[in-house]
Amino acid sequence: MPESKVRKAAAEKQKAKKSPDARPKKTPRAPGSRRWVPPTFITVGLLGVAWLIVYYVAGQSIPFMSDLGNWNILIGMGGMAAAFVIATFWK
Repeated sequence: MPESKVRKAAAEKQKAKKSPDARPKKTPRAPGSRRWVPPTFITVGLLGVAWLIVYYVAGQSIPFMSDLGNWNILIGMGGMAAAFVIATFWK
């Protein structure tokens, strides 16, 4: 009975199996555990919200907050934006 023709890739695999020096190619590994992401983004987001609440409620009576002025809004929104960026790392 005649043998069927073998594809090039299949022939290379057969040669690799036969040779003792052939090692399987290392595939890139996925990043490690991402269990840190949910607590981190929740904490950072809540800190941003808390910063804004404290600024609006008691910002004039806290010395460093009154010195920052409207930069407090940027700080609070920046915390919430950072939480969003961190949340994109979650699988």
